[in-house]
Amino acid sequence: MGRGGVSKDHSDGPDRKCIVTGEVQPKYGLIRFVAGPDGQVYPDVMGKLPGRGVYVAADRAILDKAVSKKMFARGLKMQVTIADGLVDDIERQLVRRVVDLLSLARKSGAAVAGFEKVKSWLDKEEAQILLQASDGSGRGKSKLSTPHLGKYIGWLTADELGMAFGRQTVIHAALTSGGLAKRVVEEAQRLRGLRETDGGSGRTEG
Repeated sequence: MGRGGVSKDHSDGPDRKCIVTGEVQPKYGLIRFVAGPDGQVYPDVMGKLPGRGVYVAADRAILDKAVSKKMFARGLKMQVTIADGLVDDIERQLVRRVVDLLSLARKSGAAVAGFEKVKSWLDKEEAQILLQASDGSGRGKSKLSTPHLGKYIGWLTADELGMAFGRQTVIHAALTSGGLAKRVVEEAQRLRGLRETDGGSGRTEG
């Protein structure tokens, strides 16, 4: 595993080098940055902004170092300015990215929320990913286990999961396998690196 809980498996997609650590890893384990016409550094969470880009590992401590050591200027080969709260802004963008993907999965029938529905999917081996709110009851979360060879995501709050499912709060959710599930896992792993958490108290298997 690389920093931020991201796998070092390089078989999926091009690799890029982090300007702080020098470590080469798949793009989905990194955050891309570009300089705007105003000379300000902008995070390119979607990886679609034009221009020369540099990459930093999706890890709060490493991102903070990139800011404090002014490493963006060296990587972008120009003088740049950095807005206050850049790393916090990246975290917010990643939350929105994960929430949007979960919402798409819900609308396509590939995701469910609620203890009973999630338990049913787990019992039927339909679930590939178990999600549980970081601020949910540890006792309640311990009653559900990650699918065998599946994934566990436990660093979104109940409010954030609620946004994805059109509810005020959600504690338990599950996704089936498929393209959206893979993207949810990748984006959630990037978010995990930005959050000072051990991923919640849910149990993992596989």
